[in-house]
Amino acid sequence: MSVISVRPVTLPAPGRGDDLQVRVTAPLTGDNLPVIVFSHGYHQSMDGYAPLVDFWSDHGFAVVQPTHLDSAALNVPPGDPRYPEIWRHRVDDLVRVLDHLDLIEAAMPGLAGRLDRDRIAVAGHSWGAQSASMLLGARVEGSDEDRTDPRVKAGVLFALTGTGGAKLTPFAAEHFPFMNPDFSRLTTPSLLVAGDKDQSMLSPVGPEWFTEAYELSPGIRTLLTVHGGEHSLGGINGYLSTETTDESPERVALIQRVSTAFLRGEPLETDTIGHLDNK
Repeated sequence: MSVISVRPVTLPAPGRGDDLQVRVTAPLTGDNLPVIVFSHGYHQSMDGYAPLVDFWSDHGFAVVQPTHLDSAALNVPPGDPRYPEIWRHRVDDLVRVLDHLDLIEAAMPGLAGRLDRDRIAVAGHSWGAQSASMLLGARVEGSDEDRTDPRVKAGVLFALTGTGGAKLTPFAAEHFPFMNPDFSRLTTPSLLVAGDKDQSMLSPVGPEWFTEAYELSPGIRTLLTVHGGEHSLGGINGYLSTETTDESPERVALIQRVSTAFLRGEPLETDTIGHLDNK
């Protein structure tokens, strides 16, 4: 399927300090396109995750990728007054995309009227997975802030970090107080993807830290464990990315197939590269 990508599409963002820039990728033809809003990991941008975006758009999805304030492309320094609240700005960015789908449609030639507003999913990797999870119902411990968005009907969460407290390193506990998620109210149907070799520098817990949300969330109904997968899960963050320490086209292909089938409501199948658990 032929696809087109437009960047940057600028969305007004009063109070953010910078307007929000997004990338939109969609098939050239077809109507009622389901929408995926994708939240990138730390220091990434709207230009990353091509292995996922290319596959999804080639299979009939419109994908919108905001560039969050923590992106290396924006170079917001730790001393910036917005920095302690970047985790909230991230969630605001995702909501802002949903609020401006008309503007996004108008920015891409031929896209107007082709998005299916009743089939919207959020997805994210690492910090982006935590950001996306809040629209699905997750919260931060000690906060009554509910960012659940009823417009979002499904989620795909890649390398979602686990719970906080004693499961964080002293450095993470000091610098990332928002890393204390409560998954008990994440009720939107979601897929969790984790690597069984993913060892975070932010937690003394092993790779099982990245599967905690499956046990704690009523909405995460399926867990895909990728054998040999580290934090980049074989290279979902970009073709030939220097950050990928476990490059594997086979792992990426499995994740592409399973995530697409999940979002389309089709039967999920795996192979020797991964393992599926279902509630």
